[in-house]
Order: sequence, then structure tokens, then C-alpha cells
Amino acid sequence: MSFCICTTCGSRYDWKWEEAFDKFGFSDGGGLVMTETVADALRAAGYTVTVEPWGIHNVVITDLKRGRRTLIPRGTRIGYDNPRNYLPRKVVAILDQAFPEDAEVLP
Repeated sequence: MSFCICTTCGSRYDWKWEEAFDKFGFSDGGGLVMTETVADALRAAGYTVTVEPWGIHNVVITDLKRGRRTLIPRGTRIGYDNPRNYLPRKVVAILDQAFPEDAEVLP
């Protein structure tokens, strides 16, 4: 898990990039939401990312493209399925490298 330090209280907030694809990620959207940080890492790697709010829940990555090709397979239950199981290995590797285990990431 990556982590952030709250600038208000100084507490450590643990999170993982998979939460940006999870309807209930980031404490169901009630915690520090890092979806845009994850999306920005993908954009920096040349991907087009669609981020959408899910009502009172988390803000979720709902589409990922390279050129015109959508990389989230048809039939994926977006917001529910584990992104490690449906994203291309290269994308998972990019995200694992951008958000390594026990690394501080600034929001």
C-alpha cells in the first residue's frame, strides 16, 4: 500500500491504486480520494482516462484507452471487479511502479 500524510492532522492514510477502480474504494469515497492521482499517472504514460463520480460513493476510473482502443474488456463489472484481473499487465506494472508498496505519495 502507498500512503499519504494528512496535512491537517498528520495522520498516515494507507491506500492502494486499485481503489481508484473500486466503487467502494477510498472508504467508499468518504476518505482521501486519490483517483485523480492514479489517473494522472496513467495519463503521463500516454493513456486516456475517464473518471466519473458514483453518486455518494467513490470517484472511479470507468474507461482507459490507448489511442482509440478501450483497455477495459467488455463484460467487466466496472467498480466491482479487481482491476488486476482485467487490466493489461503493462498497465498494472505502470501502476505498481508509480505507487509502490509503502511509498509516500502526495495527493
